[in-house]
Amino acid sequence: MERARAICLRLLTGTPRTRKQLADALEKRGIPEDAAEEVLSRFEDVGLIDDAAFADAWVESRHHGRGLAGRALARELRTKGVDAALIDEAVGQLDADQEEATARELVARKLRATRGLERDRRLRRLAGILARKGYAEGMALRVVRQALEEEGEDTEGLDEGLF
Repeated sequence: MERARAICLRLLTGTPRTRKQLADALEKRGIPEDAAEEVLSRFEDVGLIDDAAFADAWVESRHHGRGLAGRALARELRTKGVDAALIDEAVGQLDADQEEATARELVARKLRATRGLERDRRLRRLAGILARKGYAEGMALRVVRQALEEEGEDTEGLDEGLF
């Protein structure tokens, strides 16, 4: 049990972790399941493990820092073992306007790098950036078209089926 406690404390020192991440680490190190469960439950009781707080912080950090959309954030949290209800709650903090504003910022930062390319290629490249960050196709196309139009690019007749 002492070894399990030491492993968890060491892992939590560097960065917050989910209960599942810690459970996986203990299993990988050969800690018996009953000892791992006892240590993890105790850590939850005292607040050292808090998957809800982890999910909230993850969404806040990765949305603002990396520009990830709710879909991508939910996918990342699932891989970290966060419960679906906690994921929905954390990702639900992002509203559509906030996501669209972030998408606009991402496109604005990348717009200059696509100058000189043909318009279809520009649209595909910029929309692809948003798609990889988890933005829905409709929003991605709308945001990119608006950015190109604001720049003076003619977007009439651009291909709809990019994804």
